[in-house]
Amino acid sequence: MEKQKVLINGKRLKNTIEEFADFGRTENNGVTRLALSDIDLKARKHFQSECEKLGMTVVWDDMANMYATLPGIDNDQPPVVVGSHLDSVKKGGRFDGVLGVLTGLEVVRTIVENGIKPQVPIVVANITNEEGARFEPAMMSSGVLSGWFDKSTMLQSTDTEGITFGEALKNSGFAGKETNRLTDAAAFLELHIEQGPVLESESLQIGVVECVVGMVNYEIEVSGDSDHAGTTPMSMRKDALFATNNLITEIREKMNKLDDKLVYTIGRMNVSPNIHTVIPNKVVFTLEARHQDAKTIRQVEEIIQGLPESTGREKCEVKTTKQWDRNTVWFDEKIVNAVEQSAKNIGYSYKRMVSGAGHDAQFIATYIPTAMIFVPSVNGKSHAEDEWTPWEDCENGVNVMLQAVLDLTAK
Repeated sequence: MEKQKVLINGKRLKNTIEEFADFGRTENNGVTRLALSDIDLKARKHFQSECEKLGMTVVWDDMANMYATLPGIDNDQPPVVVGSHLDSVKKGGRFDGVLGVLTGLEVVRTIVENGIKPQVPIVVANITNEEGARFEPAMMSSGVLSGWFDKSTMLQSTDTEGITFGEALKNSGFAGKETNRLTDAAAFLELHIEQGPVLESESLQIGVVECVVGMVNYEIEVSGDSDHAGTTPMSMRKDALFATNNLITEIREKMNKLDDKLVYTIGRMNVSPNIHTVIPNKVVFTLEARHQDAKTIRQVEEIIQGLPESTGREKCEVKTTKQWDRNTVWFDEKIVNAVEQSAKNIGYSYKRMVSGAGHDAQFIATYIPTAMIFVPSVNGKSHAEDEWTPWEDCENGVNVMLQAVLDLTAK
């Protein structure tokens, strides 16, 4: 049987996606399934059951990451791993994360029903708390796996009700052994919705993801003086908000002269005292920028660090504080090429692209050869109840994953 002739059951995939959406389905057809919540535990048990029906062995590690293994001909060889996450944000969509886990499930179902025996084991992984919606930070467990985060610190992360991740983990029934952790694999593959508008706008079916872009985040504080809004002449004001407005205009003018692939966002702004009759004396806002080229990120930092200590006629003080950054994570060229070849073999339209959002794959890529597959998001929507990826696009992406897995497990 030619590998490219094997395709998944699209109707079954659709039914499985809807089946899992029932675990936390919202009134507006979205999903709320926070990590290690009761509804997440039910979804996990259902995932375990579906895997065991296929003859897979399911274990979990000390961070509740789940690994379902289909044996291969040579089980002493490192496995090929397909995975993502089952947890969601509050009032999120039916596809973000879970599609990547169900991709692995459908790949194994197809392999089993076609009587294909992989040369090496295939593992389907559910990585705990990718979203960070209940316990911060995002990508918590893959961060622990890769050594990026300290486990003891993560166990102390607290949700809005005062429950720590450690307590939720202990009570979940999914606190396994550290020896079960994913430590070695021939490849890690993650399929995800794009969460952006590029594929849809270019009428493309598949995104072959080359990297997760680097980013930097600063907090900028502008300080002036508060006075009465009605009695202070304009020429005598040190209005921090007006000064901030001037500063943002300056930042945008300079940023827009850099590479057109640069994206930047002012996502949070606090104005004090935030009273309509009082001139603002302080504004604190964040500025985040993302780009795959480290040189461009350095140019962004030079712009931010070079902001004047005072701006405009308001003469307000400006303080910049770097909060955090991350380097671009480039995926393994061999695995990326395998994904690209799979799309070519089936005849799907595709492009090589980058991911502006973070994913578990970026941490796992630091110690396992990794690649990602994107499928289109209608209107670029994600983390919302109206998130939507057409069923055909889901099917296309899983078919690409299947061919890549068949290729990688045949060697």
